[in-house]
Amino acid sequence: MAVRVLTEAELKAAVTLTPESIACIEQAIAALSLRSVVMPPVLSMEIPEHNGEVDVKTAYVPCLDSFAIKVSPGFFDNPSIGLPSLNGLMVVFSAKTGLVEALLMDNGYLTDIRTACAGAVAARFLARPDAHNALIVGTGVQARLQLQALCQVLPIKSAEVWGRCKDKAARLAQDLGQKLSITIQAVDDLSLAVPRADVVVTTTPSRSPLLQAEWLRPGQHITAMGSDANYKNEIDPACFNHLSRYVADRRTQTMTRGELRTALAYGNAPATEDIPELSEIITGHRDGRVSAADITLCDLTGMGVQDTAIAAFARERAEKEGAGILI
Repeated sequence: MAVRVLTEAELKAAVTLTPESIACIEQAIAALSLRSVVMPPVLSMEIPEHNGEVDVKTAYVPCLDSFAIKVSPGFFDNPSIGLPSLNGLMVVFSAKTGLVEALLMDNGYLTDIRTACAGAVAARFLARPDAHNALIVGTGVQARLQLQALCQVLPIKSAEVWGRCKDKAARLAQDLGQKLSITIQAVDDLSLAVPRADVVVTTTPSRSPLLQAEWLRPGQHITAMGSDANYKNEIDPACFNHLSRYVADRRTQTMTRGELRTALAYGNAPATEDIPELSEIITGHRDGRVSAADITLCDLTGMGVQDTAIAAFARERAEKEGAGILI
């Protein structure tokens, strides 16, 4: 059986951050609530000597004819030697025969897209519909994509960017301001920026809290997507005492690798059996935001169901264009 090999360039031509890709991920997350999705725990390995980590994620979705296994390394010192911090690939298998059907050499691109799409989905269902000011914490690829994603689901008119490197934050603000045609500025002081924001998105690999409880105000939504390992933490556990609603992408994952993990360790978390998952909010099985004054937080640790969905989406689009080679 021939296997289609698709390069990063071919996948970038086939899939971008659009309403269609956001809908793909929304449907995949919803499937966790509606269908018998099989999604094993994430396999993780830390490589501390080189500030690196590797995650392996997968899921079987009954409505799809194939499933993907993704290998996603992150080596966070790479930018200092001129290399990207994230890369990886996806292998697509037939869900009927188990045979390999495609190899997606995306270098982490599809992970970037599906993560940004998940951020858009979280904001669509949990932020105030009139939210118009955003704060992005971080200056990497995901920081850029998360703001672009927000602008597709909310009436964002202005944004602020904070990063440890002021020059990177300034460049990101300038680039995105031109791309999105909204007012964006880099800021130095998170304690002043957080209270101004309707939506806050944290996108860093921080190991200590960046967002503090005393900075929150009624009506805000926070998407925390940087804490995807059991040693990361962007959100002060005391923030949980101020939340109207905490939402997990997957409870079992956020308990061990998300912001919930740290909140549980400090005794600030809600009872785990009461925690809704994003899939349940999407499908209406659980309430999300109830009032304009609610403070909501969605903890995104990244799920295999997103990888299978974006892989199927990308492969279908690329094949229609005749992209790739068969081996």
